[in-house]
Amino acid sequence: MLRIRIGLLIATGLTMSFFSMGQEVNKVFHDDSTNPRHKYLSDITVVGRYSKSDYQQLPEVVGTSIYAGKKNALIVLDNVQGNVVTNTMRQVMAKVAGIHIWESDPSGIQIGIAARGLSPNRSWEFNVRQNGYDIAADPFGYPEAYYNPQLQAVQRIEVVRGQGSLQYGPQFGGLVNYILRNGSEINKKFEFETQQTVGSNALFNSYNAIGGKTEKFHYYAFFDHRNGDGWRQNSRYYTNAGYGTATYYFTKKLSLTAEVMHSHIRSQQAGGLTDSMLYADAQKSLRSRNWFDIKWTAPALIFNYTFSDKARLNTKFFATIGDRNSVGFLQSVLVKDSINAATGVYNNRVVNLDQYRNYGMESRFITNYSIGRMDNTLSAGLRLYTGKTYRRADGKGTTGSDYDVTVTGNYPRDVEFISHNAAVFAENIFRITDKILVVPGIRYEWLEGSASGRNGYTSGGAEILLQNINRSRSFLLAGIGAEYHVTKGTEFYVNYSQAYRPIQFANLQAPPTTDVVDQDLEDAKGFNADLGYRGKVKDYLQFDISGFYLQYNDRIGTVTITGTPAYRLITNVGNSSSKGFEGYAEFNPVRAFTKNHKADLIIFGSYSYTDARYSNDHKDAATKGKRVENAPRNIFRGGITAGYKAFLITAQVSRVGETFSDANNTLLPTANAQNGLIPAYTVTDLTASYKFTKGISLKTGINNLTDERYFTRRAGGYPGPGALPADGRTFFVSVGAKL
Repeated sequence: MLRIRIGLLIATGLTMSFFSMGQEVNKVFHDDSTNPRHKYLSDITVVGRYSKSDYQQLPEVVGTSIYAGKKNALIVLDNVQGNVVTNTMRQVMAKVAGIHIWESDPSGIQIGIAARGLSPNRSWEFNVRQNGYDIAADPFGYPEAYYNPQLQAVQRIEVVRGQGSLQYGPQFGGLVNYILRNGSEINKKFEFETQQTVGSNALFNSYNAIGGKTEKFHYYAFFDHRNGDGWRQNSRYYTNAGYGTATYYFTKKLSLTAEVMHSHIRSQQAGGLTDSMLYADAQKSLRSRNWFDIKWTAPALIFNYTFSDKARLNTKFFATIGDRNSVGFLQSVLVKDSINAATGVYNNRVVNLDQYRNYGMESRFITNYSIGRMDNTLSAGLRLYTGKTYRRADGKGTTGSDYDVTVTGNYPRDVEFISHNAAVFAENIFRITDKILVVPGIRYEWLEGSASGRNGYTSGGAEILLQNINRSRSFLLAGIGAEYHVTKGTEFYVNYSQAYRPIQFANLQAPPTTDVVDQDLEDAKGFNADLGYRGKVKDYLQFDISGFYLQYNDRIGTVTITGTPAYRLITNVGNSSSKGFEGYAEFNPVRAFTKNHKADLIIFGSYSYTDARYSNDHKDAATKGKRVENAPRNIFRGGITAGYKAFLITAQVSRVGETFSDANNTLLPTANAQNGLIPAYTVTDLTASYKFTKGISLKTGINNLTDERYFTRRAGGYPGPGALPADGRTFFVSVGAKL
């Protein structure tokens, strides 16, 4: 029997509808608060449609995936009291303790999140997925998530930290899975949905969707457009995204889903500032000619087959077809981008182009079986993947100001990266007693990465070819988790899981004139461990309190080797560890002390403490024992939501402690602002919503109510260089309707 916390799912009156194709969840279903009876319910998941809570714990099993014993969270987007139009992740992830967020993109296009002392750079320490399949540039060689779905189209976000590596592969941070709306919850043949938003700095967003359902077929499609000028100068942007999905049920047991997402994003990059410039005028920009353009297509075919009420199969065929283009003047913030007196025009810009062509398949099987009187669950799967990245860089661009990737001559760097992967994995829930679950798991991984091509020219014009590098290896990962159910709604959980981070493409792209790649270079490996207590007390209190330990061994870096001549060696430089506390609690005193079901008062808070340090045996002497960069020790987010009938208002505060921007722990900012302390900051947000009818709603909010001046990131290249200011005070108003 797979338990879903009782008060969390049933007592709050949640609607249960399922996003994906015929998946099932075995649950404890309650007639009342004291007498459980066991049901096996098909085609459901928890979306909290009639609850005001946006945070829930994932069930022990969803579809073909096991979440028992893991540190996890489920974010229900319908209930998020925040600005989802511009993907304001500090509001969306407010109740997920310890999430560190880079806030340097006013359009919300580039989401950068991390946890436990890892880097938020385009969320690359997480395994980022959409509907269960990869959407990053290359999850092995270049795991940056350039594309992120529009949150209006997202039904829920699954977040798994630590032990997710057994089911999902290369990462230390865990899993972030965006589950899109698919129309399965619609109960008529045709429904139209629209949401129109306006806001500060010429923000305009139009989200329009259609969906429907018949006995054998359901479909959903949307088109989303967003544009604005941005809070800073030179921050214009637009996004266009279209998505369509259709599911056909051949029989009650067999279904096929076809879906495709296409996104086109173009944004002007305002560039970085020095610290003094930022605090004098954070809206200032010294770059008007820098642009970023992303086209992303993600098609998938998904088969679901139910063998019986105890066994089912899910198979996904998916692809990522992406293009990432940039053009700009990339010099330090101290170098003016101005008219060249000798030529009478601007200097030539630099053009960089990437193409990603990735294809994969994942097949997962899950079954329930009995040993004695206890039901157990086995989940096993197979993964096959191949990816190619074609990179052309450092091209001589135009002297113009608009987006234009025309180049003169060829590209000095013309490189091809290839990655291949095959993996098999299995996890099993052993139910020792009604209260004790043990969940061991194992994963066998084979992967290969290679690089070839030209890395530049010598001063004499000869080609500089990449070193002949090919890395092929295989290894085994193992882990184990457990739960002890203290009460019907609360449990202790513990887990340990090995993880790894593959050699990145950048580590295979060493300039052979100055750098040497260690022939014994290995993937970074380590483990995550969690120990916590979580659950829900009736319908007025939910919590998750835990400690964690993350060991990150054989980190890849660069050290200087003295000799004649001296050279830089790309090698495994040493280890780091992160340990700390993550806690979340949400309390509703109205439900606790009264029987008033028309009013709500929710008080919530999440807090994390992280001590992340490099080891004392680090090969790089300058970083021995130093704090890991981009790893704030303290992160607190909390707030109050008050509501009466159809009206809700939420005030939220985010407090993030100081952190270093580099591994040397440079305290004073450098002249170019690329290194130095990133100071602590506090941001306050206010959001209100009202539902006039079941189908018509209004939402409004003010981000950064106190107009705080702060920054979360220092960059050495795009979209900087320099310190990148976060947005000041902005507002938005959204009107939504369903017909």
